[in-house]
Amino acid sequence: MLSEAKIAEVIARALAEDLARGDITTDILISPGQQGIADIVAREAGILAGADMAKRTFLGVDSVLKVDVWIADGSELNKDDVIASVEGNVASILRAERVALNFLQWLSGIATQTNRYVKIVQGLPVQILDTRKTTPGLRSFEKYAVRMGGGVNHRMSLGDGVLIKDNHLEILRHLGMTVNDVVTKARQGAPCQMKIEIETGTLQEVHEALEAGVDIIMLDNMTLEDMHRAVEIAGGRVLLEASGGITLDKVRSVAETGVNFISIGALTHSFNALDINLSFNLS
Repeated sequence: MLSEAKIAEVIARALAEDLARGDITTDILISPGQQGIADIVAREAGILAGADMAKRTFLGVDSVLKVDVWIADGSELNKDDVIASVEGNVASILRAERVALNFLQWLSGIATQTNRYVKIVQGLPVQILDTRKTTPGLRSFEKYAVRMGGGVNHRMSLGDGVLIKDNHLEILRHLGMTVNDVVTKARQGAPCQMKIEIETGTLQEVHEALEAGVDIIMLDNMTLEDMHRAVEIAGGRVLLEASGGITLDKVRSVAETGVNFISIGALTHSFNALDINLSFNLS
């Protein structure tokens, strides 16, 4: 769940950034007492995320505004769907507009990207995971959007699981430790019941990881052929996670190898913001 304090902090910072010197255009052109109604509209199909943040943004500028959200986060959007309506002081609506839309477009873009991957592997016993390749300071929001798109969160932080990466292994091998030594040390130091995962790049490393008794093996940047073979070698004894360079075109084939998880950094670092607009109802 998103922290209430974190939500308030991020919205406050965003508004302070955009209104650091006020809104000179609105101040000059719009009457302070003018009232109106505006609709927030999807300009393309996708998955919605961030509706509550948008609402809080408007209320953060003017608590008297009336904000009605018509579509819930995680819902499918069609082009021209009205996501929410805002009624009240026109100047306040204009001052909050860009920041509110930024939250909506950003988070809905991630949710939509995630959902594309999820739909492609539908029907197969695999989960689409995110990574820690997120915008610094905004990880919890981006991982929330992944969930809204049907994906599953991997580690929220480095303390959420033992994941022995290639750099860990390189350093420890230089000190004379074997993979078995590394895994044993990790197991001894980790909290009870915490799973141990290790990154592998070759089938030989998969064998070594199995012999060391890990719980999860990451297959990093392996070919489809090697992934198939790794699944056969593992024989259901451990969970397998495919990672590295997995695109929309490739994800179904990766899922069909029999891996349990597919982690995709692109969910949070290579998405397109969803096109969402605010228009005043002047009829």
